[in-house]
Amino acid sequence: MSRERGSVTAELAVALPTLVLLLMVGVLAITAVTTKLGCVSAARDVALSSARGETSTVEGASVRRVDGRVVVNVDRGIASCSATAAMEPGVA
Repeated sequence: MSRERGSVTAELAVALPTLVLLLMVGVLAITAVTTKLGCVSAARDVALSSARGETSTVEGASVRRVDGRVVVNVDRGIASCSATAAMEPGVA
């Protein structure tokens, strides 16, 4: 019985850093996905409003007009995305 004394503590000392690492990776993955979805949503909103002739600004967004289309690029540090929308008729 004395040989097994402290085995739970040793197993916990080995397993706990692994569990903490997995938790941190999970939280970072959720943060990255949330940032990417926000980036896509912002790019889409700016592209659609610019295609209608409205003015919309988002931090880190660049808007270009190419061949009757609006192309928006948004950079959020760890995520960057773009969206394209066709210009509405009559919009200069």
